[in-house]
Amino acid sequence: MHELSIAQSILDIIMEEMRKHNVERIASVRLKIGEMSAVVPESLTFCWSIVTKDTPAEGSRLDIVSLPIQAKCISCGNVFIVENYVYVCPDCGSGDLAILSGKELQIQDFETPDM
Repeated sequence: MHELSIAQSILDIIMEEMRKHNVERIASVRLKIGEMSAVVPESLTFCWSIVTKDTPAEGSRLDIVSLPIQAKCISCGNVFIVENYVYVCPDCGSGDLAILSGKELQIQDFETPDM
């Protein structure tokens, strides 16, 4: 379950930011997770509850924004959302694509209980 190491890495980053900004507790962390990142949001949320125990982030929630896979066809220039992992341009049928988004795993921001 790689979500455990991801949750720990997120916590490490958040704890460092909390120190920089003199924040004592957090209420939530907003993440952007692409469909291709191979992260299961439910597993990540479960792991978050484990790694945050006895930390200033204990009891905080993860707010996860799922990002679809977006591609651009090299042949015709069409930009589209990849559905059902079918990597074929719906306009021209080409498989020559550039992936524009969907691989992300980013911390967008975090909120304190006072916000």
